[in-house]
Amino acid sequence: MNLVVKLMREFKDRDTRHKLKGYRDKAELIRKRNLEAWDDQRLQAESLRLKKEAKSGTPLDELLVDAYALVCEAAKRKLGLQPYDVQIMAAIALHERFLIEQHTGEGKTLSAVMPAYLNALTGEGVHVLTFNDYLANRDAEWMGPIYRFLGLTVNSVQAGMSLFEKREAYAKDITYVTVKEAGFDYLRDTIALNEADTVHRPFHFVIVDEADSLLLDEARVPLVIAGESGSFGNDGNDGIRFAEVARQLQQVEHYDFDEFQRNVYLNEVGSAKAESLLGCGNLYESHHSHLLMSLNCALHAELLLKKDVDYIVRDGNIELVDEYTGRVAENRHLPDGLQAALAAKEGLQSKAGGKILGTITLQHFISLYPKICGMTATAQTSAMDFEDIYVLQVVQIPPNRTNIRIDHPHRIYTHKEAKLKALVQEISSVHATGRPILIGTSSVGESNILAEALAVADVPCHVLNAKNDAKEAEIIAKAGEIGAVTVSTNMAGRGVDIRLGGGNPTQAEVVAKLGGLYVIGTHVNESVRIDDQLRGRSGRQGDPGASVFFVSLEDELMLRFGINKAIRNLRQDEALEDSVLRSKIAQIQRVIMGQNFDIRQELNCYSDMVEDQRRILYEERLGILKGEKPMSPSEQRVRLFYIDEFWADHLAYVSYIREGIHLESLASRNPIDEFHAQITQAYEQIPAKINSESANMLVRLGGSNDPAKWEKFGLKSPTSTRTYIINDQYIQNKRSSWTTTTVFAYWLRTIARPIFRLSKY
Repeated sequence: MNLVVKLMREFKDRDTRHKLKGYRDKAELIRKRNLEAWDDQRLQAESLRLKKEAKSGTPLDELLVDAYALVCEAAKRKLGLQPYDVQIMAAIALHERFLIEQHTGEGKTLSAVMPAYLNALTGEGVHVLTFNDYLANRDAEWMGPIYRFLGLTVNSVQAGMSLFEKREAYAKDITYVTVKEAGFDYLRDTIALNEADTVHRPFHFVIVDEADSLLLDEARVPLVIAGESGSFGNDGNDGIRFAEVARQLQQVEHYDFDEFQRNVYLNEVGSAKAESLLGCGNLYESHHSHLLMSLNCALHAELLLKKDVDYIVRDGNIELVDEYTGRVAENRHLPDGLQAALAAKEGLQSKAGGKILGTITLQHFISLYPKICGMTATAQTSAMDFEDIYVLQVVQIPPNRTNIRIDHPHRIYTHKEAKLKALVQEISSVHATGRPILIGTSSVGESNILAEALAVADVPCHVLNAKNDAKEAEIIAKAGEIGAVTVSTNMAGRGVDIRLGGGNPTQAEVVAKLGGLYVIGTHVNESVRIDDQLRGRSGRQGDPGASVFFVSLEDELMLRFGINKAIRNLRQDEALEDSVLRSKIAQIQRVIMGQNFDIRQELNCYSDMVEDQRRILYEERLGILKGEKPMSPSEQRVRLFYIDEFWADHLAYVSYIREGIHLESLASRNPIDEFHAQITQAYEQIPAKINSESANMLVRLGGSNDPAKWEKFGLKSPTSTRTYIINDQYIQNKRSSWTTTTVFAYWLRTIARPIFRLSKY
């Protein structure tokens, strides 16, 4: 087997080398098209010629060398930037629709300009999807002079723009926008009753920045548009009641976790205790399913969602923390039941969710683009995922300058106190030399604990976490200065460019002699990609640097996989010198990556069919909206209205079915098959409902094309809508909630009780 793997790897490496040689040769051709002698007018005339060629149908591959040579010269003249050969190679791979892995500081932003320019020549528009609003605006402003010099238009989309401003921005040749904002705008378009109220034009070519984060980590996150929620929900007392019940249950005696602590479930004694506290009788009877769901939510909120790790409470509101970035996940909510349970846990009221009008996962949204490519510093470890989900192959682009960062082996300690003590000692001794240090912590809580310990040791530091995110730019700007100590969550682990000496050349020289930026991780992440992103803050563009991760056998990840049991009856302050432990940690990360891949696959089995249904219905809706079918204005309005109405009802039904579908496994039925069967049956009824209600309404309207009359009969868009993201953690974690213990408990309580005359409790 090892021989087969070795041969496959050798074949792949040979293929990569061949590909890179082709890119290098083409980059050389582009270099030889030396346009220095051309004046501005000639360059612009050449750009106009290429645009005409592209619009007349000349394949873009044939225009690539000329187009890229133009961009290189324009970048030099307008921005003083001379693209490296490796940046041109990356740009060629992007046009060929690969996912490129380019090291931190290698200039992905400039690499993206070349394929964006080339593919925008057709006039169909190019989107560059960025990580946040700040980067969308920065990159559009920064690279804008190149595009404009060559006769193309560019803009960025920002949250809060008016409908007109967004429509104008999307009409540009190149549009920089966050994937979430573009997705929300798409959802708004899907419920527009007039074509003038839409902002997107047909999708064409997309370049995804930080592609591993957007295409994998957040890909299954559903974007939601809903009718504005009303007042606070009236079930606040119920939430508090279930929270109190959850607090009275004890682990082992009343409930257990699955082996990876992704889910919590009641055992037989716990079910009886809960029934007694709720005074409800058998929890597992069908008419009590809402009680069981509420209790499950309360248990999940109480035991699996940790304050200052998974969420923070700020200004009386719960704000979820993105596990991959450490940032507050803006505008993000858990599914309504779990969000309400979390609010009850913290003694807060939860707002009612509002009727969901449309939803799409980020993965499905991005797949709407006919041509997809992407770039990131960490892709190779998840190459299989990219190929399986998006048919995207990864190409590793060599660095412009060799990476000389030293990545030290993990330092492993038996317990947390020893790890903290060692961390403080290491930071203190390195800080004494003046070398800047960036420390990546696991959570808001841990970053605060470490900062307090450093204060006791007289080491001043800046803390960057979700609670003080407003100071991010200021803190990061100083993180590479002499003597800087920055304690951060994953906020500083991605998309952050830390310059040695804070950008001051003299200081940078001193810092380089001290060894460059020293990156310390206080834990290993579930994904090795996240670890690599943190490491990547150091050693940019050939700078010196170093990284090391401190691990304790009491860290959550180690406990979850029982690594702490490997070292028995040992508690010492010194690091463990055990290479087997280090390889075991690497193995754990591989296992979790495999689990996450399986979770994505399973969740896709649920969401893919709903998305297929949405696309079929939306295609019909779009034809009506654009006037492709012969209809009177009133018939057009009525049919659009009822398509939206019954699709929203269908989504509510889908959500209801999805919540309880795992119960089907009790009857030895496949939950996914049952889910598909039930939602297919429901979906097939929609056309008849639309036809029936439309006919009735048209009779009532008497064929009137008066918009005032339409309004009178309620044929209008919602007065207000809100967009948000559902963190699907609960759905994911609930995937295996019916364990052997629970099934046996259910059987005993529903079947065996009357036979053996068992007590109700």
